[in-house]
Order: sequence, then C-alpha cells, then structure tokens
Amino acid sequence: MHFLRLYWRVLALLAPDRWVAIGLAFAALALAGLSFLEPVLFGRVVDLLSRSDRLPAAAVWQEAFALLALWGAVGLSGIGANVAVALLSDRMAHRNRLVVMGRYFEHVLSLPLSFHGDTQSGRLMKIMLMGSDNLFGLWLAFFREHLITFIAALVLLPLTLFLNWQLGVLLIVLVVVFALVSAWVISKTHVAQSQVEALHTQLAGNVQDALSNVIVVQSFSRLHSEARLFGDIVREVLDRQFPVLNWWAVVAVLTRAAATLTVIAIFVLGTLLHQRGEASVGEIVSFMGFATLLIARMEGAVAFVSHMVMQAPALEQFFNVLDSRSSVPEKPDAASLGRVEGAVRFENVAFAYPGGPRILDGIDFAAPPGRTVALVGQTGAGKSTAMSLLQRLWDPVDGRITLDGHDLRDISLESLRRNIGVVFQEALLFNRSIRDNLLVGRPDATQEDIERACTMAEAHDFISRKPQGYDTMVGERGTALSGGQRQRLAIARALLKDPPVLILDEATSALDAATEARVQKALKALMAGRTTFIIAHRLSTVRDADEILVFEGGRVMERGTFEELVRQNGRFADLVRTQLAGTETPA
Repeated sequence: MHFLRLYWRVLALLAPDRWVAIGLAFAALALAGLSFLEPVLFGRVVDLLSRSDRLPAAAVWQEAFALLALWGAVGLSGIGANVAVALLSDRMAHRNRLVVMGRYFEHVLSLPLSFHGDTQSGRLMKIMLMGSDNLFGLWLAFFREHLITFIAALVLLPLTLFLNWQLGVLLIVLVVVFALVSAWVISKTHVAQSQVEALHTQLAGNVQDALSNVIVVQSFSRLHSEARLFGDIVREVLDRQFPVLNWWAVVAVLTRAAATLTVIAIFVLGTLLHQRGEASVGEIVSFMGFATLLIARMEGAVAFVSHMVMQAPALEQFFNVLDSRSSVPEKPDAASLGRVEGAVRFENVAFAYPGGPRILDGIDFAAPPGRTVALVGQTGAGKSTAMSLLQRLWDPVDGRITLDGHDLRDISLESLRRNIGVVFQEALLFNRSIRDNLLVGRPDATQEDIERACTMAEAHDFISRKPQGYDTMVGERGTALSGGQRQRLAIARALLKDPPVLILDEATSALDAATEARVQKALKALMAGRTTFIIAHRLSTVRDADEILVFEGGRVMERGTFEELVRQNGRFADLVRTQLAGTETPA
C-alpha cells in the first residue's frame, strides 16, 4: 500500500496538467483498443483464407479488401495516436520536471537554518536532481508506453473471454502470475533499495563536504583517506545493490518463461479445441497474436516496475524534503508591514531548542528607533541566539518580541526580514558579479545608487580599480577578493538595502587592524539613523554604543554604557581587563 500511495502522489503532481493527462489516458485506451483489434483482424484474414475454397472468388476478394482496408485504417490510426501521445507526454513531462524543481528549490530556501544545519547542501542537491529526473522518467514512460499495458490488462484483456473463454483464461493467468511475482519481489527488494539510496545520499554528502573543504584535504594530506572513505561506501553500495538486481533478473526470467509456456499452451489447447470444432484457426492465430503482444508489453512492464522500485527511495527522500515544515510557520493573516520606524522590544523572552534546556531566559530590553545596543559576553552566552529570534529564525518558547509594537509572529516573514539588515562575521557572497551581489537586498537599485552605497562603504575605489569594475566575478564565497574587500561589499549591500534595523554580527572580528579601521568607518555610515544591534567579542568596537547588554548563561546580567559598566567593576569590567591584558606586549 505504501508503494501505491507513493506513486499515486507522483501522478498527483501532474494536477496542473490534469486535462492533458486525462487526454493521454483516453489516447492510451484508444491505442490499447487498436492493438487489440490487429490480432482479431489477422485472425479474420486467416479464417477467410482457410474457407476461401468454399466461397466465390468475388466474395473472397470483397471481404479480403474490406478486412485489409479496416486493418490499414487501424494501423494508420495507431501511428497518429502514438505520435500525439509521444508529443504530449514529452512536453508534459519536461514542463512538470522544471515546475517541481522550482517548487523544491523555493521550498528548501524557505526552510529555517535549523533544517540546513542538519542537512548537507550536497545531499539536498542530489535529492533534487535525482528526484526530479526520476519523476520525469516515470511520467514519460508511464504515459508513452505502460499506461497502454495496464489498460489492456484491466479493460481489454477480459474482452478476450468473449472471443474464446478457454483461450482467454490462459492469457489472464499469464497476467495474474506476472502481477503476483512482481508484488512478491517488490516486498523483498523495497527495503534493500531504500538502504542503497541512503548510501548514495551519504556518498553525495561526503563528496560535497570534501570538495567544499578541499584546502583542508590538501593541507592535512587527506586525499587518500577521503578517497578510501569514498571507496568504502561504494563497496557497501554494491554489496547491497547486487542482491536487488538478482531478484529482478529472476523476475525477468520467470516472466519470459511464463510467457513462452502460455504461447505453447495456447497452441496445444487451441489445437484440441479446433479438433472439437470449438475454435477456428483464425481464433488460434488471434490468441497467438494477443500472447505475443502481451509478452512484449509485459517484459517492458517488468523493467518499468523494477525501475519504479529502484527509484522509490529517491522519490521518498524528495517528498520528505517537500513535506518538511518550517519551525516558524507564518499565519495566514500575517500583516505585511511597510518601512518600520525600528522600535524593538524583547519582553521576558525565553528560548530552548526542541527537547533541550533553556538557553535564553528572562531577556527583557527595549531599543527605541535609532538606538545602538551592543550584546557582549563569552561564547555560548546567548547573544547570537537572541538576534536569531529577532530575525525570526526561531520563535521564543516564552515571552514575545515586538517590532514597532507588532509581535513578530503576527508579521509576514518577508516584510519582517525586508526591514532588517545583517552584516555577518564572514561576508557571504554569491559566485556572481559584484553588482549582482550588491543587488541582493534591492534588485531595483540604479547604478548611481550602487556607487553611492559603495562610496559610503569605502568600497568604490577598489571596485573601480578592477578591470571589469562592478561586473567583476567574486568567485565562490568571494575568494577572488580580500577579507576586507568582502566585508566592505557586505556593508555596501546592507547600505543599499537601507533597512531601519541593523544587526552587526562580529562584523570586524576576522580583520586585521588596518582593514578594521577602514571597515569601522564604513560601519559608522551604515549605522547612522538605524536601530543597530552589535554582537561583539572585541569590546573596543562597542565603546560608543548607547547601551551594552552583558550576557551570561542565557541571561542579561548587566546593562549600561561602556563607562557605567566599567565603573560597576562587575563582569563587563572583568572582560575589559582580560582583553587589555591580552593586548599588552611583554617587555
């Protein structure tokens, strides 16, 4: 039943093209009927020839001409129907393959970071490509070829009972044996094939992991180790795949044997019936034609069913990703805000990952529009988690966060994130041109807007010195640029977006002192007039903040300006002394 539900869902994806699919189903019914008629007409011709010596020549020629004309019409109709089915099914399969790839891509991009943190991007790519290719192959094969087989088996095959019920029973037995053997093998191989597909997915993830860390692989001489790990998985794949292939080879042999035995049985039984006057030579020939036709179609059906079993695990993985739901669902009536003023408030906010302890508790503070708030504390204190909640990457388990008085859970995600800009510790750039990377936050920006933002971010000069200027490709993850250049581009991108709320997540911690000085100048231009949250370990970067929140153990332990906190001689003062001691030069 699980297998049938899976493939019903495969067909259900064609709902937007349901009228094309219905038309193809009727065309398949017509083709099955035409293929049913050909052996019947051939049998009629044989019967006519067998009794031609007892009929006037004119009558024989007249009846033969009528049969041949009908046979020709059937053949031409079949050719036309096949051409129509091929064209329509090809176009439908190609169109829907791209539609389902787009749906998968958009859905994966919308899933929260918690999902992407648990799933390798290489696996997601492999699942998308394999899943969409398998869907395309199934749709195409089903509507072009195998739907005719199923219709013939379910609808037209019983009609043979009206021609000769004894010979018809033999054909039906052939189909029933095939169905039972296939069902039995499916039950034997489905689980094993799922394990094979899981190993293929693991293989794709490992390859992506090694390629994305090729510097580590080469620096630590991991080439042979990674290749050996790849080979170990490949051997495990083959160990599990070969038994599945053996089972389906047995099915192919049994199907051929059953078909051959059925043809022989038809000939023997037909001869006996003919001797008793219960079957004509033409009927025997017709049933031989039915059997030959069924043998060819059922061998194709065996290959199709075995292919379906092989593809089932990949399709299950594809649908599992599509069924993944966001941990921050959007309300159907969520408000779409325009440009907000930027008033942010955390009201007794607590947060815990599912099944884990609270890592934030009792977070309560307000940031009026234009205010700069710094979040400091040791690693793991909860600073970045609090800012993740502000972007609604997760929802609080207690309390609420508001933007201009609106609970974030009542705001559409698109309008919330449109009003928030983030500059990360590592500038995350696409492998596209500088211009394309800048337009991420504001696609309609003009060249003048781009250059103004880059000038404010101290980036225009180095871009202008590039041979291709703003059309320069930045390389994968921006590797064609220096760290300072990448960071200034990230600041320019945020300036171009012009958000009222800004999050600076360790924006200068990875830079040297000279580069940091240039980036800090760009950051001051970016922060002007915005509600800004600064996550920082380097305390010198938060000296000018309007308020500093000192996090420890998921709580705000101290708050105040830089000077106030130093005078309190508490945790913040200890952090300042520790950093000052670390920068002292030994005598």
